[in-house]
Amino acid sequence: MINKKLEDQINYQINRELYSEYLYLSMASYLEDKSLTGMANFMVVQAEEERFHAMKFYHYLNERGGRVVFDTIEKPPVEFDSPQAVFEESLEHEMLVTSLINKLMDLAIEVNDHAAKSFLNWYVDEQVEEEATFQGLIDKLNLVKGKGDGLLMLDKELSTRVFTPPVK
Repeated sequence: MINKKLEDQINYQINRELYSEYLYLSMASYLEDKSLTGMANFMVVQAEEERFHAMKFYHYLNERGGRVVFDTIEKPPVEFDSPQAVFEESLEHEMLVTSLINKLMDLAIEVNDHAAKSFLNWYVDEQVEEEATFQGLIDKLNLVKGKGDGLLMLDKELSTRVFTPPVK
């Protein structure tokens, strides 16, 4: 049986992961509207990853005897200053998610839940990858000043991304 405080925080995280899915779909829509279909594809795949993250928490909480409780998911922003701003906001968002995962890990340590610590290690590692990916894309956008042929080349590169569920 999972600690009630940890159960509540995992429920909160599930809802944050679902918000992340909405956010990335909203970003995809914005990019699609700007005819940056490769970047839009990247964000759709990112949204699929976030749903996978939410469902991983969902199954874990059920396995531990907890109950998943869904909350209202707030509306994400729909307008952005530029394609580059989309990726900068994505990095900021991933940094927030990292802080939430770290707080979950701190709580698992506090309540001495070894199973939760083991489970959360996957998310800790995943967040390192998420932040590095967005930082790398921002670095590339900075190199091309977020426009011109460089922007179109990056858009083409991002069109090849596909969602492959990680091995559990």
